[in-house]
This record gives sequence, structure tokens and C-alpha cells, in this order.
Amino acid sequence: MSEKHLVCHGALCQCNFGTAPDKLMVKTHQKEYINDSSGTEKLIATTKDIGQTFEKNNFGSCSKMNNNPCKVQVTEWKGFYEKTTLEHSGKILLEDSKATCAVGGPDCIKITFHGQVTQTSSANVSNTKPETMETLNPMVAASEMKEDNSPDYY
Repeated sequence: MSEKHLVCHGALCQCNFGTAPDKLMVKTHQKEYINDSSGTEKLIATTKDIGQTFEKNNFGSCSKMNNNPCKVQVTEWKGFYEKTTLEHSGKILLEDSKATCAVGGPDCIKITFHGQVTQTSSANVSNTKPETMETLNPMVAASEMKEDNSPDYY
């Protein structure tokens, strides 16, 4: 993988010893956002997101605890982005970062989905070449594009 996605609030994680995924919740800051046009939902996840930092704090049944309910307790993250430190001294997590749990041990929690999603805006449509728009949406012919490059819908 040449490019790695940064991890944000809502990323899906899974423990090697658990039976269900859980969502990562960023609780350590309210300032640094990513992949969110309004800057209100996708906080950047960092190495400071430790302890009980998941939505349910539970990965289902834990095979390390004789299949009793999981009790997630993240003690550290490894494999983070080294070149940037956020204001609260946290390093940014990457999609291949792994967490250590007090019960499961080193690197037992992995990120299965980084949490970023594409959001198309009107600026994306306006900046698209008419030929590309016609290929993506044949219902809008390039000849029917307005002068400002926005499509003419029927």
C-alpha cells in the first residue's frame, strides 16, 4: 500500500480475540478534523486515544477471558504517523496502526476501516470537465452543460 489513510472518529476496529467490531471514539480533543466539510464530525484519531475509547468498549466475547464479554482497555498505539504531532501532543493514527489491550496484549486491536468517506460537493461538480461529467452521468450531455460548467438537469 503506497498511501495510507489517516484514521478518524468512527473508524471500525477489531480485536484478534473478540467476536465483533467496535467504533473508535475520539475523546482527547475537539479541534483537529479531517474529511468533514463542516468540520464537526470527523476528529483525527491519535495516540492519545487510549483507555476506554470505543463506542461500546466491547469487541463481543473475548477468547482470552474464556469467552466472557470483552472489556477493552487500550494502553498504547503503534504504527502511527511520526512526522506530525497535533496540538495535544498526539501522533496521528494510520489505517495500519495497531493497539495494545491490557487483556489481549500487544498489537491485538487492528483498524478495519479508517472512517473517512467521500463527500461530493457542488464545487466538485462545477470543477469537473464536461467530458468527464458526460462519462460519469450520460443523462447530462456535455452539450447541455451551462456556461458555468454546472449540469442542466431535467
